[in-house]
Amino acid sequence: MSEPTYTVLNPATEQPIAEIPMASVDDVDEAVARANAAFPAWRDVAPGDRARLLRRFARRIDEEIEALAQLEVANSGHPIGSARWEAGNARDLFEYYAGAPERLTGHQIPVPGGIDITFKEPVGVVGVIAPWNFPMPIAAWGVAPALAAGNTVILKPAENTPLTALRLAELALEAGIAPDVFQVLPGTGPLAGSRLVEHRGVAKIVFTGSTRVGREIAAKAASRIIPVTLELGGKSANIVFADADLEQAAAAAPGAVFDNAGQDCCARSRILVQRTVYDRFLELLEPAVKAIRVGDPTQESTDMGPLISAAQRERVRSYVPADAPIAFRGDAPDGPGFWYPPTVLAPVHRASRIAAEEIFGPVVAVMPFEDEADAIELANATSYGLSGSVWTRDIGCALRTVRAVRAGNLSVNSNSSVRYWTPFGGYKESGLGRELGPDALDAFTETKNVFIAH
Repeated sequence: MSEPTYTVLNPATEQPIAEIPMASVDDVDEAVARANAAFPAWRDVAPGDRARLLRRFARRIDEEIEALAQLEVANSGHPIGSARWEAGNARDLFEYYAGAPERLTGHQIPVPGGIDITFKEPVGVVGVIAPWNFPMPIAAWGVAPALAAGNTVILKPAENTPLTALRLAELALEAGIAPDVFQVLPGTGPLAGSRLVEHRGVAKIVFTGSTRVGREIAAKAASRIIPVTLELGGKSANIVFADADLEQAAAAAPGAVFDNAGQDCCARSRILVQRTVYDRFLELLEPAVKAIRVGDPTQESTDMGPLISAAQRERVRSYVPADAPIAFRGDAPDGPGFWYPPTVLAPVHRASRIAAEEIFGPVVAVMPFEDEADAIELANATSYGLSGSVWTRDIGCALRTVRAVRAGNLSVNSNSSVRYWTPFGGYKESGLGRELGPDALDAFTETKNVFIAH
């Protein structure tokens, strides 16, 4: 019987670009056995040597930035400029965490009757289940700190975006990282992903994806009492107060929601505008949205590419029926490709499905609010709590608002959410645990306490 394969499509052309074998349960079991066999030697690599290997890995990624970017353009439909940034972000992650092995230290704790010390020890085999929306950066979020802490890693990329992950595994070998320390295992979520979560040889799971699947993974991990890091859905608010620089806020808003065709957990897919400037903000937003260049992702001038698949396009369309309150929208190509135009819905009723559910596409809902208290209530009126922005010139208002909004990553007068040197994660149904920054290493270690009597 032949091995099942997955036909990888270019979402901008709908043409097949690769046939990738999908892992079976036996393949997962074999990969976990190899990762466990490789673990003791990798754990015992001297910290300075492990750091040098990770830096060498980062250099190999840097040498392949353009090739990796072109591969992502073909596989994911990301505009070439975005894809270069994503490859560079993966490089930066490995470079950043290369500084960790020599600084991963415990503590000496004053106690009576002896000496008490702690050690930070790797957990073992880490399973990283990466999504299709940002295949390179999010894979690196899990893989880099896990390797730095001395764990071995099995990365399962999304079945429709495996190509850059497979190339990263080759680059790791070329950098001198021993075989089986970092493995990439393409496969489906229900089969390969589930087996990875359930396997008793896997000590931790990192998952980025939907809240529905995250809930299932958390339940399976709980049955084995293993730690999980979950980065899940979002319905982030972009809050614009009347005293804000409206021109700046309106110019920045399209990038905050239409980047990667809206396929971003951090997308500010709800724009909340104080009622006294609501109409003026929409006037400023319209030309900014219509200026977005949607088209061939290989072109340097392209701002937004296609959605990842026909199924994702149909999902987005389901949120914009014929009677939807479309205020205005941008352009998108006709013909082959999973295209959808940047779309602004306004006014949107705050109790509607559009206002509450994650669309994961280039659609934004614009809603008015009355005052600071109303803005906070509206921002929190969702089951998610991943990201968001606040636009105001009043620092007191900004501080009160960011403290009151229940979200893990907030920006003032900015739309950025992710910096690899700061923690990232969500409240409520947006996730569990934190990635990135120096504290992420704690998620990949166990703390061992040792008391030595006098």
